[in-house]
Amino acid sequence: MASPTLETFPNPSPARNYEIAIRCREFTSVCPKTGLPDFGEIYITYVPDELCLELKALKYYMVEFRTRGIFYEAVTNQILDDLVEACAPRRMTVVGDFSVRGGISTQVTAKYEKQEAGVRVGAR
Repeated sequence: MASPTLETFPNPSPARNYEIAIRCREFTSVCPKTGLPDFGEIYITYVPDELCLELKALKYYMVEFRTRGIFYEAVTNQILDDLVEACAPRRMTVVGDFSVRGGISTQVTAKYEKQEAGVRVGAR
């Protein structure tokens, strides 16, 4: 379910496919195993349909993760799910690029693409 802090506004050019790229450089959450803070960057790229994401509200939405224990894979997919629910884009990619911990860095990519009416993905 999308966070109540997410807000949108009407796409000023809904007839055109254009890409919006957002970079959240100071993303933080909490490791659910250790309770230690996790740091990284979240990259969001999307092609809006009828709505665009409002950036100030997006910033407050991202801050909500600062005290939440969540794995990298879950947080990246949660952000994608919430943003898709909020603005119903034509397509969206969320990349979580997390800082090195113990010599290992992690990058998680989650993608969404709106399906045309009547088209079933993966139908046999």
